[in-house]
Amino acid sequence: MSSNTKKGRRSFLKNSFTLTAGGILLQGAPTIVPSTVFGKNAPSNKINIAQIGCGRIARTHDLPETFKNDIARIIAIADVDKYRQQKGKELIEGWYAKKTGQANYINVKLYDDYHELLANKDIDAVIISTPDHWHAQPAMEAAMAGKHIYLQKPTSLTIEEGRHMSDVVRAKGVVFQLGSQQRSVNPWPQFKKACELVRNGRIGKLKEVHVGLPADPPGGNTAEMPIPKELNYDMWLGSTPYIYYTQDRVHHPTDLDSRPGWLRQEQFGAGMITGWGVHHIDIAHWGMNTELTGPVEVSGSAQFPKAGLWNVHGDYEVEAKYANGVTMHVNSKNPNGVKFVGTDGWIFVSRGNVGVTATDPTSGDKSQPKAFNASNPAILDSVIKPNEIHLYESPEQHRNWLECIQNKKATISPAEIAHRSCSACLVAFAAMKMGTKLYWDPVKEVFKDNTEANKLLSRPQRHPYGTSYVYNKFKK
Repeated sequence: MSSNTKKGRRSFLKNSFTLTAGGILLQGAPTIVPSTVFGKNAPSNKINIAQIGCGRIARTHDLPETFKNDIARIIAIADVDKYRQQKGKELIEGWYAKKTGQANYINVKLYDDYHELLANKDIDAVIISTPDHWHAQPAMEAAMAGKHIYLQKPTSLTIEEGRHMSDVVRAKGVVFQLGSQQRSVNPWPQFKKACELVRNGRIGKLKEVHVGLPADPPGGNTAEMPIPKELNYDMWLGSTPYIYYTQDRVHHPTDLDSRPGWLRQEQFGAGMITGWGVHHIDIAHWGMNTELTGPVEVSGSAQFPKAGLWNVHGDYEVEAKYANGVTMHVNSKNPNGVKFVGTDGWIFVSRGNVGVTATDPTSGDKSQPKAFNASNPAILDSVIKPNEIHLYESPEQHRNWLECIQNKKATISPAEIAHRSCSACLVAFAAMKMGTKLYWDPVKEVFKDNTEANKLLSRPQRHPYGTSYVYNKFKK
């Protein structure tokens, strides 16, 4: 690729622009480049993407969905596990070879450290499919490097991290998408339709929302083990405290499809309240029209394991009240999904027994309730009229992100809305931990008159990792 062509492609993809979504304004104005500058299928017109983290969710979801879009070209991988790097390289190069018939169509570049990847000016965008404790920091650093971002949920480990991330992404004006794929009509059109029906009053005035999420079991092998030679364990731990290696704390060294143990430890996440909570509470917010705020009162309780390696919550119950008068009930007893209850009926929506990966809790579970149902089935057939509320329509989450990079528009799940979905989950987590009623200020993002609860808004971060370290660099 000539230097002039490379410069033209970078100008096309990187010029600042205005994005609006839910009242959020991102800075800048677009430079319009005529379509004649690049051939439709020319390599110079591709969005060059790097994959950060190449484990289960990347291999079974993020990469396959991105492959479907000809505008995208995946050219690099960063992972702290060299085995995963190599297997990711084989997957990507094999896919392109099969599609193009060219054995050497692409040579995927491998990085041990994603910071070196972010310094590569040929890379336009990144997909971040890392463990939860490695979400907010690389997203911030990618924005600071001018890269567009697709981030797996949840946005952050703490509310402080999420606020830092959203502020940096907004300031840098890059295109951000959270992996809240229930918003997109492929593969689940019922979520958008349910929220439109609720927003347009088909069940009367909304009074309650009932969210059902799974819970995680205790267990896990606590025995200390040698660190695999392929794994940079110190960097894998990142901002969290150093603790000895055991396989059930991290991931299986060669089985890339199994559910990793880090999902079930509070050092690296909050459990299902954020793991699946971000999906369902995001849909609840969409239907409630509370995407840019949060609850004002929350109370909760939960069972936490007293022994074993895995220590995230088991069964739990949370009640959250919003300023608009709606009360949201979140617990592990409700059917997995979201039930909107109004003065004139109810609507239930879920994925049914379909998951994103084979290890998702609902995958193949035939006991799951009907994915789209209502107190009166006729409600579901109601047509949204032209003069009524029509919500953002995204064809598929990754495709929407790529189209927004091309068209310089906001995605269906931009950073602030993503942060608010996650922060509502983390407020619920705090209530579960405290076991008492808490009063939340969604504007200042603090608990009112509760010092102990406010300690849960952040965590100590191990230098040189962590969003606080990055945020301080950003502000200078």
